[in-house]
Amino acid sequence: MSANDNSSTVSRIADNGRRRMAARAGILLGGLGVLAFSFSLPANKLAVAGIDSYSITAWRAALAGLLALGYLLMVRPTIPSRRNLGALLCSGFGVVIGFPLFSSLALETIDASAGAVVLGLLPALTATFASLLAGERLPWMFWLATGAGALVLVAYLLSTSPSGFSGFTLEWGHLWMVLATVSAGFGYAVGGAQAKQIGGAQSVSWALVLLLPVSIPVSILLGMSGSYEFTGSVIAGMVYVTVISQFLGFFAWYGGLARGGIARVGQIQQIQPLMTIVWSALLLGERPDPWIYVVGVTLGLLVWAAQRARFRTTAAPAPTEEDNRLPGDADTLPQLQPALPLRH
Repeated sequence: MSANDNSSTVSRIADNGRRRMAARAGILLGGLGVLAFSFSLPANKLAVAGIDSYSITAWRAALAGLLALGYLLMVRPTIPSRRNLGALLCSGFGVVIGFPLFSSLALETIDASAGAVVLGLLPALTATFASLLAGERLPWMFWLATGAGALVLVAYLLSTSPSGFSGFTLEWGHLWMVLATVSAGFGYAVGGAQAKQIGGAQSVSWALVLLLPVSIPVSILLGMSGSYEFTGSVIAGMVYVTVISQFLGFFAWYGGLARGGIARVGQIQQIQPLMTIVWSALLLGERPDPWIYVVGVTLGLLVWAAQRARFRTTAAPAPTEEDNRLPGDADTLPQLQPALPLRH
């Protein structure tokens, strides 16, 4: 064996090691994101008790956008290219406007557990958008595990709903939640793809900042014309969905999608609805069904099976040392498009 062959083998082993480390970091960051998002529906339910859906959407976008602007001014990143800015704006329409607005409208007429029925479809939708928009090639084993998990989750949630299977009726709240889930899946796929280029924190921050020219004026108009009931629980819910659900949670979530793959990490969200039921029991006084633990173990096994599937991605340059650095923030990932320095 020649020296070149030895060098090539060592290089492949090192590349594989870095990819495995990045994938593990992606799963860890994605899990933190799911934990943060699992509180979102109960917190939003608290907020809608005193604030209308449109105000919640505008205020959380504006306030989180101001936090994002402060963050960008602090880290002084390069400005993404026009093409990337367009994609970031599209992701903002999904996760900054679409999901918050539609889910808030849904929670005005249905409870958090009913919303979780539809939200259980989010991993499959995220994987679909990742395949269509981000070029991820997903193996049949992944689709099988994801589909089985969605069926198990929806069957369980429907069977434990007050109306059950036979008495289940479709309401406007369910339709709003479908739109919220589609919006989130689209936003995750587009935002996660951008996070591979500029980092998770910058991806959500730029999306929020780009919408500030709309979110701030709308917030002011709604604040001047609306009628609100600010109780402690309403304020707590609003603070959570603004600071965590709309801003900091995406630091971990987009960072995980960028490192571990959008579809692969997104599949972890199959356990989020069950976590939401637990938090709803603790925060809203609901009693979790004992079968939740059996379903949780089943979903955990299906998530494990999906993670064991052999993934193939579209052709891409070999990762470099900088590509696979794993700091707490993903903003050290390289820019793939020409950029201009951020000016004050």
